[in-house]
Amino acid sequence: MGISIWQLLIILVIVVLLFGTKKLRNMGGDLGGAIKNFRSSMRDGEAEAHTGKPADEAKDSQGNGGHIIDQTVESSETKKAEDKDTAK
Repeated sequence: MGISIWQLLIILVIVVLLFGTKKLRNMGGDLGGAIKNFRSSMRDGEAEAHTGKPADEAKDSQGNGGHIIDQTVESSETKKAEDKDTAK
């Protein structure tokens, strides 16, 4: 004997009443993000197993990624001090 559609609807109503739609939506988003990260990690692990290199190095050797950005980051306080010096 299986669960009928009416029994599932009653369970759904009870769950919505207990948790609320906002909390269920947040849990659904969190679960989706966790599944996405898990799948990505599995793909990276398979790529590492096939190439013998970590996934980042495998991407670099294939030309799929590995862009290096070289830039210094200045704080807003440093910028304000420079602006004051140039204003004088």
